[in-house]
Order: sequence, then structure tokens, then C-alpha cells
Amino acid sequence: MMSASPARAGRMAEDHVLEHLQGLGLTLIARNWRCRGGELDLVMLDANTVVFVEVRYRLHASFGGAAGSVDYRKQQRLALAATVFLQRHACWANHPCRFDVVALQGSDHAGEPLQWLKNAFDC
Repeated sequence: MMSASPARAGRMAEDHVLEHLQGLGLTLIARNWRCRGGELDLVMLDANTVVFVEVRYRLHASFGGAAGSVDYRKQQRLALAATVFLQRHACWANHPCRFDVVALQGSDHAGEPLQWLKNAFDC
């Protein structure tokens, strides 16, 4: 893992998180959904709730680590992208929504416990 490019390491982290959340019963709606305002890593359905999942991977815990990297500016970009997603996919617009952050840290994140922050922030 240590020789993997940052993009590849991020993709592997997303794969790990997706597999984990699907194992807990969440259903994938969209992955790496992009719009002019930003990107949504994973959009999932948890029972009746649309969950916008931000996956954060960091090799080291410096500068607040993976979970700490979702600052106010990042939250605003995620909120904008989620709004556009719901406008473009009106079938989900009347469902309750939440923003989750799943953080992984270390060189072998598949073996590391992930930190799932449900309803990590409000918009």
C-alpha cells in the first residue's frame, strides 16, 4: 500500500468503505458523483435515509488526521453537491438525508478499523 499513488490509495479506501457499509445493509445509489460544485464519494440508502458519505483517507494522523480534514469549507462543498444531486435526482428529494464521514488512517487501511461518523455535520 505504501507505494500506491494517492489516487489509487483513495480508491482502495473507498472500495473498503463501500464493502463495509454494504455489509451493514446500506445500498449504493451513486459513486464518485460529480457536478460543478464538487463530488460526492458515495451516495447510499440507509433504510429510508439518503446518506452522503465522504471517505477520508490519510496515511498519517498529522494535521488532525482523516476525520479532521473535513473542515467547514469541505462541508459547504459537500452540501452544495448534495443539493445539486437531489435537484437532478428528484426521486430522492423527499427522503430524509444525512452527511456521514468515514475516516481511515494508516498504510494498510484494510486492516485498520474505520471511523464512521454518522450525521457528522448539519447544513
